[in-house]
Amino acid sequence: MSLHKEISFEDEICSYLAAHGWLYMEGDAVIYDRARALFPSDLIAWVQTTQPQVRETLFKNHGTGAEATLLDRIRKQLDDRGTLDVLRHGVEVIGLRHPIALTQFKPAMTMNPDIMVRYGANRLRIVRQVHYSTASENCIDLVLFLNGIPVATAELKTDFAQRVEDAIDQYRFDRHPHPKGQPAEPLLNFPSGAVVHFAVSNSEVQMTTQLAGPATTFLPFNKGDHGAKGNPPNPRGHRTSYLWEEVWQRDSWLEIVGRYLVTPRDEKKKIKGIIFPRYHQLDATRKMQSKVLEEGAGGKFLIQHSAGSG
Repeated sequence: MSLHKEISFEDEICSYLAAHGWLYMEGDAVIYDRARALFPSDLIAWVQTTQPQVRETLFKNHGTGAEATLLDRIRKQLDDRGTLDVLRHGVEVIGLRHPIALTQFKPAMTMNPDIMVRYGANRLRIVRQVHYSTASENCIDLVLFLNGIPVATAELKTDFAQRVEDAIDQYRFDRHPHPKGQPAEPLLNFPSGAVVHFAVSNSEVQMTTQLAGPATTFLPFNKGDHGAKGNPPNPRGHRTSYLWEEVWQRDSWLEIVGRYLVTPRDEKKKIKGIIFPRYHQLDATRKMQSKVLEEGAGGKFLIQHSAGSG
């Protein structure tokens, strides 16, 4: 019964996103490339649509091996530079004058129609039951892709029989990025895999940006319930529906990936973490931005928050 409830939960999330600007096709997990941790058809379609000259040059230089060359190059750059840097700055390929852009984030000014066309061409896809490992048949409930590159994963649990802590334990004990005696899992590896991992139940959400087996630390990604922890009742459905209705909303998600995430580096310039905003931080900054646009600059704002949550 709990499995049936979880499948229905998946159905509901995927159907909602499919009706609100995301790509979704039941069974499309078979197209996923486990070894490269990419959704190749979306990546190729993005390049063909937004940079047709790149495709022409690649086929001129590499013939029928052009697509494999591109996918291998992107995988190598993800491993070398991390997912966020590749998404934000693209990749260079021998024979091309300019880097290949792998996404188009919304500019502050929307007067350039060509940029807005590229922004509209972003391919956001939700894929369910993804067999991600080259060493086993482990699968993750949901993976979110941006132009074929994975940016988030989610494990779902329903309150009917399990809790959000069960999803957390699944990540800690069954989703190790470096399984013993096996190569690293490209989807889960840090910082070259998905940039955030969500543990989701009907009532709570927690998240982490770096999987480390049993030592993985998760943080709440809840709205709060009138001064208490968790989330308030939702008369329209699940307490956690804000995750897919607000946070994963197309423009919201692209803004988060493009502007909100921060990658601190150590003295050797190596990425040592990814800072993903908590829900209240995201909500507060967006409300302030909206107020400034409405009233103009120079106003003062007071943000009330609990100790340690800022």
